[in-house]
Amino acid sequence: MPYNVLMQYDRFQKEAIGHIDNGYSVLVSAPTGAGKTAIAEYIIEKSIPQNQSIIYTAPIKALSNQKFRDFEKQFHDNVGILTGDVSINPHAPLLIMTTEIFRNKTIEEADSLKKYSWAIFDEIHYIDNYERGTVWEESLIFLPAHLKLLCLSATIPNISEFAAWLAKLHKTEIKIVCEEKRPVPLHFFFQFQNEIFDNINNIKFSPRQFRDYRHRRIYQKYKPAAHYNRLSTLIKHIAGENNLPLIYFVFARRKAEYLAEEISSYNFLDAEETEKITELFNELCSKLNLENEPSAKKIMPLVKRGVAYHHAGMLPTLKEAIEQLFTSRLIKVIFTTETFALGINMPARSVVFDAIKKFYGTFTTYLKTRDFFQMAGRAGRRGKDREGFVYLRLHPYDADPKEIRRIIYGRPENIKSQLNNSYATILNLYEKYGERITEVYSLSLHCFQSNRHSQKQAENLIKSKVSLLKDLGFIKNNLLSEKGHFAKAVYGYELILSELYETRFLENLDEEGLAILATAIVFEPRKNQEIIFLPKKAEEIKKRCKKITGDIKYREAKYKIRPFSKRPYFHLASSAEEWIKGSDFNKISALTDTDEGELIRYFRMGLQILKEINSSPASSYLLKERIQKTIKIINRDIIDAEKQLRG
Repeated sequence: MPYNVLMQYDRFQKEAIGHIDNGYSVLVSAPTGAGKTAIAEYIIEKSIPQNQSIIYTAPIKALSNQKFRDFEKQFHDNVGILTGDVSINPHAPLLIMTTEIFRNKTIEEADSLKKYSWAIFDEIHYIDNYERGTVWEESLIFLPAHLKLLCLSATIPNISEFAAWLAKLHKTEIKIVCEEKRPVPLHFFFQFQNEIFDNINNIKFSPRQFRDYRHRRIYQKYKPAAHYNRLSTLIKHIAGENNLPLIYFVFARRKAEYLAEEISSYNFLDAEETEKITELFNELCSKLNLENEPSAKKIMPLVKRGVAYHHAGMLPTLKEAIEQLFTSRLIKVIFTTETFALGINMPARSVVFDAIKKFYGTFTTYLKTRDFFQMAGRAGRRGKDREGFVYLRLHPYDADPKEIRRIIYGRPENIKSQLNNSYATILNLYEKYGERITEVYSLSLHCFQSNRHSQKQAENLIKSKVSLLKDLGFIKNNLLSEKGHFAKAVYGYELILSELYETRFLENLDEEGLAILATAIVFEPRKNQEIIFLPKKAEEIKKRCKKITGDIKYREAKYKIRPFSKRPYFHLASSAEEWIKGSDFNKISALTDTDEGELIRYFRMGLQILKEINSSPASSYLLKERIQKTIKIINRDIIDAEKQLRG
């Protein structure tokens, strides 16, 4: 590479590029904001002129969509995207896809990957994610031998172990590139008892005070009664230090909105900026069909003052509008949940943590160091800021100084396997390997990292799942039955859908019934969330599903399989029924207490389930015809993710 071109790269980027040019797979570990994407862009820029194709995988659809937009600006018609929601230019030399789609291809359609030379895994540390890490691990286990790897990650302390597993798995050398320094260093501040400290050692923590505070505090929904840390104090300080724009991370959607409203009396924009942002927001609302949306009208007064909020419960189009406003630098303070930090390239000068605890699936605990820096890393704009500023709001009832120091100054957590193969994966593997299926486990990261006792437990779990599948008739005489062939295409919800398929219950459902079932299969209610109204058509479906899930749970308990398969929840039945009948989105939103953004997400997830059933070779012509009609009716207006992305 010419010297003048190489000069634009940092040390670790040059090192990675050198390995790529020498034909190696590369694993890169570097802090958030260090510039890992530039390495991926180098591969793309090098490969496309040589007629080599690349797959780029991302952990969430929002990140996949953003990468599609970004790369489309650079590489134009050479970019495509394939997710459960969207299929645009799927034969392009650069194809972006969610990791689930890629995993499915490696297991079921390996031949379709022959034309690709590189697989780029963004946020590879997601393999440590409890709910979805299995997908990353399976993708890497079944990666075709001809594909070279570029894995990009936040800091991984056990990167050598991870690389050693990949090298052993694929019988090839994996080059490791590490960068520990951030291009923009971070400066930490702490708000405690409504004072701002720039050194944690200057804070006088009092264990007795914390204990007394915990005993007497009275909680309103999101307002501690004592209110020691005033938001106004912190915002005035940050603005006074000229440390805007600011990303303020909270771990509850409603609180993001509440806090934005709390500073609604502030105006961070001058007259010229107010005029610009008003004009831009109106243009975006027109472009994204938001002019008459109540949620857009609600946020407008905040936007005119340079304030916004952003979370998964919002309309996807409104989130997109807010993201574009933020990149325009006219939004000075944004209150958002943590997904805003995951790969999306939206840095600010400062970051605030409303709390240092979050909910981790089953319990609330102090932040992991890796998660903390995934968010804190958004502070400091490369090429614009000399340093980034991170503010932690410490409350007496959870301000454990040891934990605070561990979060900020501790070693990031090792990545660990979260392998828990789905029934669909087991069926696909059984079709290839038969009773030798446990041999595949020996290839896993879980096996590589575990002691013999844990390995034996994992092998026994696979055997138990095979036994259950035989018991239920998915496998007969060591071959997949018709029901087994149906189930292997439906990831995550195989058992209940296959039982409904076998009894021809699915074939007897009309479009409304299929929509009700699909949304019920994917829906996860909030704690104590109740069904507002259950349509008559949904009652029979719910009754049938309850009987099947009861039997499945009994058999999983018999074979000691944990966790149990998810059961359907019919909270969206009324909304699904009305949507199929042609009602508009505002009407179906009024039929549920589920947030607008979540409602759209569940409808799109339901569509993905219907598409998987439709793709199964075992599905009958009649079922496919009805499902295709249902998909067409559901996938309209605001539910149509592809229309939004194309727009």
